[in-house]
Amino acid sequence: MPSVSNGVRASSLGARWIKSRRSTAEGNCVEVAVLREGGVALRNSRDPDGPALVYTPAEMAAFVAGAKDGEFDHLL
Repeated sequence: MPSVSNGVRASSLGARWIKSRRSTAEGNCVEVAVLREGGVALRNSRDPDGPALVYTPAEMAAFVAGAKDGEFDHLL
């Protein structure tokens, strides 16, 4: 389990944030970062100093697999 807690200030993580190529100029994007502590953090690009959500690699793998399988298509 990552030692970084959910809700930590994203800018305090010292992480390299990655934005999807599908992001728009209007800021409709989520950024992700791999943490030194072993977790994966997500933040809202419109609020880079705001809170980050932190997940384990296994949690992120399950989410990405579900997204690829279309499990969340009904949300759009």
